[in-house]
Amino acid sequence: MTTQSTPPPLSVAIVGGGVTGLSTAFRLAGRNIPVTVYEAADRVGGVVQSVREDGFLCEWGPNTILETSPKIGALIDDLGLQPRRWYSNPDANKNYIVRNGKPVQLPTGPAAFMMSGLFSIPAKLRLSLEPLIRTPAASPDEALSDFVLRRLGREFLDYAINPFVSGIYAGDPAKLSVRHAFPKLHAVEQKYGSLILGQILGARERRKRKEVPKTAAKKVSFDDGLQVLSDALRLRLGDSVKLCTPVTGLRKHATGWTVTVRAAGTQERHEHSAVLLAGPAQKLADIALEADQPESLAILGEIENPPVARIVLGFRREDVADPLDGFGFLVPEVEKLSILGTTYSSSIFPDRAPAGHVALTTFVGGARHPDLALRDADALFDLVVRDLERVLGVRGKPVFRHHVLFPKAIPQYNVGFARFADAMNAMESRLPGLFFAGNYRDGISLGNSIVAGQDMAARIADFLQ
Repeated sequence: MTTQSTPPPLSVAIVGGGVTGLSTAFRLAGRNIPVTVYEAADRVGGVVQSVREDGFLCEWGPNTILETSPKIGALIDDLGLQPRRWYSNPDANKNYIVRNGKPVQLPTGPAAFMMSGLFSIPAKLRLSLEPLIRTPAASPDEALSDFVLRRLGREFLDYAINPFVSGIYAGDPAKLSVRHAFPKLHAVEQKYGSLILGQILGARERRKRKEVPKTAAKKVSFDDGLQVLSDALRLRLGDSVKLCTPVTGLRKHATGWTVTVRAAGTQERHEHSAVLLAGPAQKLADIALEADQPESLAILGEIENPPVARIVLGFRREDVADPLDGFGFLVPEVEKLSILGTTYSSSIFPDRAPAGHVALTTFVGGARHPDLALRDADALFDLVVRDLERVLGVRGKPVFRHHVLFPKAIPQYNVGFARFADAMNAMESRLPGLFFAGNYRDGISLGNSIVAGQDMAARIADFLQ
């Protein structure tokens, strides 16, 4: 007589308590699927952290969520956070690019573009030829800089794409892959043969999907910052979240997965039906993975993550000459400044600075200047103030200073990223019940993380069924 092993009750292990992992866990719990979130740190949220000091609110990570998908609003509503949700000041739709040392508003429409001083007349004429440029028959893994030079010209690369990439990705357009870092841009060229035509003709398809382009998406935060979201998810998940519990090993067996963790100085093993890897890629790379055939997560540690320092400075309002009537400014590399860009934090949402003061959040480092990000806080404060004096007319010393360094800040979807994507796809295929999600795979924005988490919950639920 033979005996068969009984599979453990359905349950899911989520490695990493950032927004992707928490969103997945919340949606799985809503389907009555038991879930455990293993978080190595003593708090959830990952880089999402909001701190109040001396009347200033400092965001460690992103300042806003771009509401590009209805899934973002649905999560906020389902958490009961509608009364605490804030939409940005309408003036925050203005974005600036530094040219000749001063911020120039980025045009938002055809008429504004023709009147803008940000681009020269030859650059504007060059743009009008974009629909006539043929799309290559082959579709190689092309660097963003090569793509932009081919379709839009040098000036657009220098004064639109370069600062955008540095401000959002902290990346290098000569290294980032169009196919992987900007998949929608790549898809538009492949489908329509023109970015301009794709913007016009693709609007109907976006409406069908109920998606909003980033340029038109509402900017969202909460009364006490973005940490309100991660704290609400943590509260709803309750004891399902295990803090200070790093995962050290995963073993695939016939009925599921054994997850080895370190908790309170001791080693524990827990049985689960599926595992989602939603932590930082460089941390996941250290987890030992066992299966019938040799497997390793070490490849995730090879994804480039340049360092970024985030500096929040508070000034008296009268000490800043610029009106600060927008979201902030980004710095093209050709301008030879040390900083990547600055967000006008107190102009975007209220209650980010005391009355009569302003809060400015500045980014340093990234792929452009990785060495600068690693300087000590005092040196960075001086460096940022010097650049703000030139761009915004700042006078005097800041009345408030806050510094945080992310040694490995933002995953870079560089040319050749396909080998990472292929490796994850292959492991998911070879090892049923293992899933990957997070900013190292699904996009780097907070909105991407929210959407990816909810999509992953549906995918895992389908697998379990």
